[in-house]
Amino acid sequence: MDTLELLVHPVRLRIVHALTGDRALTTAELCDRTPDVSKATVYRHVSLLADAGVLEVDGETRVRGAVERRYRLSRERAVIDAVVAPEEHRRGFAVAMTILIAEFNAYLDREHADPAADSVGYRQHAVWLDPAELAELITGLRQAIVPHLNHDPAPHRTQYLLSPILFPIEDAADER
Repeated sequence: MDTLELLVHPVRLRIVHALTGDRALTTAELCDRTPDVSKATVYRHVSLLADAGVLEVDGETRVRGAVERRYRLSRERAVIDAVVAPEEHRRGFAVAMTILIAEFNAYLDREHADPAADSVGYRQHAVWLDPAELAELITGLRQAIVPHLNHDPAPHRTQYLLSPILFPIEDAADER
């Protein structure tokens, strides 16, 4: 299975999200992070990701006679950097939206979910941009986001899912 097919799956991508920030988690902890997914499904997908080298074993502990593994994300292997056809983009986008919905529902289902206090937001803005303005916008977004991507988990930090989505909603205006 190639990296694109491996990562463009809702459960596997949620596992990857859970392990970002150099986190090491057991499969049981990953099950806790995805309560809407059966344990058997999480275990199966962790195994697929580990077999492909996307997850690395960070340590093992004996728990009631069984071995419990802690997994860490292999950042080099958890990357899709191929140019893909429109149908693969369609599939990837559908998975991304499925994950957003699943993660948002899991958040709302938490006992102490408080969207106002947690600064939850979802907005859409239709903007008119020429190619230079588009490049400037993308550069500005990257400058705002990239410095925060390598923050390590810490007791005072909460993990947020940030999903900028950008695509043209109509063809470029010929001459208006």
